[in-house]
Amino acid sequence: MIRFVFAACLAAVACLLPAAPAFAQDEQAEHPVFSLPWQKGPATGRLGTRATIRVPAGYVFLDAPNTRKLNDMFENPSSDADEYVIAPESLDWMAYFTFNDIGYVKDDETLKPDDVLASIREGVEYGNEERRQRGWATLKLRGWAAEPKYDAQLNALAWAVLLQAEDTQSEVVNYNTRLLGRHGVMEVTLVADPEQLTASIGDFKTLVPGYEFASGEKYSEFRPGDHVAEIGLAALITGGAAAVASKKGWLAAIGIALAKFWKLILVGVAGIGIAIKKFFGKKDDHASS
Repeated sequence: MIRFVFAACLAAVACLLPAAPAFAQDEQAEHPVFSLPWQKGPATGRLGTRATIRVPAGYVFLDAPNTRKLNDMFENPSSDADEYVIAPESLDWMAYFTFNDIGYVKDDETLKPDDVLASIREGVEYGNEERRQRGWATLKLRGWAAEPKYDAQLNALAWAVLLQAEDTQSEVVNYNTRLLGRHGVMEVTLVADPEQLTASIGDFKTLVPGYEFASGEKYSEFRPGDHVAEIGLAALITGGAAAVASKKGWLAAIGIALAKFWKLILVGVAGIGIAIKKFFGKKDDHASS
């Protein structure tokens, strides 16, 4: 499930280009994103059978089949696992959710940010080889945008890495969260413009209390005999979950994860965000008339 990217990202993921051109009125009206059946809040977004998330008023949700369509529209590689998206109506940011059933991840590891960053740096270099083969811009690791931190009460690991596209020099930032469960990890990648990252993270965090694992899936419901993951917290950051899931070598898994994850972009989203907000508003008007 580590597409998220490294997800969904997920993912998500930030823009490799500085901005998208504004769409003309006709282009806004015809953009295929409007044809997707966005679930508009207040509602409950079902993340497969593993979890749910509350979708408040002013936010929208996409199920797995339509998230695949969204990825196609924005030229994002789709994950082998089901992905789901929650976002504000303005699409100022998107959060990709996907579940990785690697087992129960023990949270007794002490994170060493410098060591973790060194592993990520190796992965970036490996990933650049695949990016060159695909004709994608290569990336340079700038460092932590937010060092990894683990919240033992929420059983949530969060971090953000700052990279730079070497062709345009534009910055790439993904804010990653891993929500630990009994049978695996819900991987969440927040996709946002670097300049709006802090505000977007704050907005996203207001939704986290509305996330809930299904009964029997909670971290606290672990029982002796449950499958225990082969990795710890640090490997969730460096791509080790991909190695376990794919049976590939550790470094290869990091590189593949990065090559996929950092392809997620906001090109097009920035250009149609305002139009989408108007679009959802029109749907409200029709519903009330």
